[in-house]
Order: sequence, then C-alpha cells, then structure tokens
Amino acid sequence: MMNKKVLLLGSILTIALLAFVTYRVIKDSGKSDKDLLDFSISDTSKVDKIVITDAFSNKITLKRDGKNWTDAQGGCIAQTNIQLILQAFKNIEFKGYLPEKSVKKFTNLMTAQHTKVEIFIDGDWNKTWYIGPAAQDHYGQIMLLETEGQGKAKQPVIMKLKDIRGIIEPRFFADKRKWVCTKIFELKQSQIATVDVQNIDKPNLNFQIDNQSKTPKVLSNGKLLTQPDTMMIFRYLQNFKKIHFNLANYELNQKQVDSLKQSKPFSILTLKEKNGKTTRLRMFRIKRKEAQKNEFAEVLTSDDMDSFWCEINGKDLVKCQYFVFNSILIGEAYFPELNSN
Repeated sequence: MMNKKVLLLGSILTIALLAFVTYRVIKDSGKSDKDLLDFSISDTSKVDKIVITDAFSNKITLKRDGKNWTDAQGGCIAQTNIQLILQAFKNIEFKGYLPEKSVKKFTNLMTAQHTKVEIFIDGDWNKTWYIGPAAQDHYGQIMLLETEGQGKAKQPVIMKLKDIRGIIEPRFFADKRKWVCTKIFELKQSQIATVDVQNIDKPNLNFQIDNQSKTPKVLSNGKLLTQPDTMMIFRYLQNFKKIHFNLANYELNQKQVDSLKQSKPFSILTLKEKNGKTTRLRMFRIKRKEAQKNEFAEVLTSDDMDSFWCEINGKDLVKCQYFVFNSILIGEAYFPELNSN
C-alpha cells in the first residue's frame, strides 16, 4: 500500500514537473518568436529618424523634415530612396527559420558583417535591424532584430517583403554618394531672372536671356536679337522645371578630378534666380578609349555621346546626360537667329 502511495506521488510530481517545463518552453518560445519576428512598423508616418551603418563603417543619418527627408545637416537627399525604405518597414514579414545546422554559421557571420539600421519613432529609438546575407534562393534576407523590450535576438531568421520577390539589403546603403539629391534645377519660368550659356567651342552660339521685365529679351554676346519669338523664350525657360544629374562621381579620384577641372569646358551655364541665388555649371566632355562609330562604321568622335562631367558651383563633380541638358544648352533650336551670327 505504501509503495502505491509513493508511486502515485512520484507520478504526480513527474506530471507537474513536465507541465512546468512545457509551460516554460511555450512561454520562452513565445518570447523568442516575438523577439525574432517583430520587425515591421505598421505606421511608418511616425518614423522620424533612420541611421544606417554598413559593414565598412560608412554611416548616414536620415531625418524627417515635414513631408520630406534630409541628411543630418538638413541637406537634400533622394526622396525615392526613403520611400523604398519605408515600404520595407511596413511590408516586411517572416519567411522561415534557418536550418538548425546553419544557425551557428550565420550567427557568427552576422556578428562580423552586417548592415545596421536603427529606427526612431517620435524622437525615440524603437528597434534595430541587422541585415545579413541574402537567403539561398535570393527570395528573402537573413536578419536579426533588437528591441528595447526584448533586447537583441540570439539568432537570425529569414525575412522577406510582402508580394515582392527579391532581397531587402539593397534598399539600405550608407554610401553618401548614393543619397545625393540629383536635383540641379526645379524652377518655374517666373522664378528665373537671367540665363547665360557660353558655348566655348562655338562662341557665336552664346546666348543670354533676361527675364526680369514683362517682355523677356534674348542676347548673343551682348547684342540684342531682333526677332526672338516670345513663345519660344517661354518654352526654353520651362525646360528648367526638371533638370537632374545622372550619377555622383564614382570613377575619378581627387587627382583626376582636379585635372579635369583645370581643363577647358565645352560649355558654361550660369542661371540667376529672382531670389538672388546663382547656379553655375561647367561642363566637360568624357573621352572614350575607342572612337564611336555610326551604323555605316564611320568614325564619329572619341567623345562619349551620351554623358559628360559637370562641375556644380565650383564644387561637386557629377555625371550628366546630354539628352537631359541639350534642351537648355542648344539655344539655336529656339532662336534660329543665332545661326546667322
């Protein structure tokens, strides 16, 4: 009888112990899942600061300023890049756990190499993403999460973007050149005071526009054109509504940049706004190693026919495209009288 009581008591204690262990496992599992998977931000309008640090210690701080975003100093940045990031914050979702045998490998890998994304909401730090390598099928990203309530997750998981096939990491970069605002001009015709375009190779095609009076004037090397079409003047000035450069300088080192700036530009454009701001562009042709040919195999030129370098206000050097700038450089297309100079 005594043995039966001891056996029954032991069974009860065993069941209680198993129940407790099961409860703790479930409880811990719940914490772990939340710790691992709570990446998303449902209301991205509250995000007001993002700090991105890459594996090479490049770092950029992005701040919300009303409807737009700026860098830490309030400078202009590419707004489309921000929209892609906010879209990722909202649409990120869990894809799966790492295979058990690879957890240690990727945990160690992400300790040494990752992109760190610190997210702030209403002025306070909210969470941090650690972005590692792409998933094996390139449909998702190996990531790790840190939050104030749960701390830093112990192991990474695989995340993806809802309804988007691809990887997440390319949206998050700390190279400041990729964040440079590409805008050079975004002006209404009424904001422009004067435009001066100097054609260095063909000075007879130089022209100036004075838009400070009710009737704008067109001059060439200081001489007033006698028969400019007012509507064509307005059409020309409207081209300044959207003039952007193509790329920041990723190709030339400082010595090459200095050498280029000391060479002869092919055109110089100076625009003065009615608010007093002046923008001066110096444009330089890009030489190719091989001459370009037409469809008849005839040699045309050794100059790049698509792109050129542009110095903005004596500082930044950027790459521009002719098809964007020809509308503001080729005055004879609007004022045929220039051809008779």
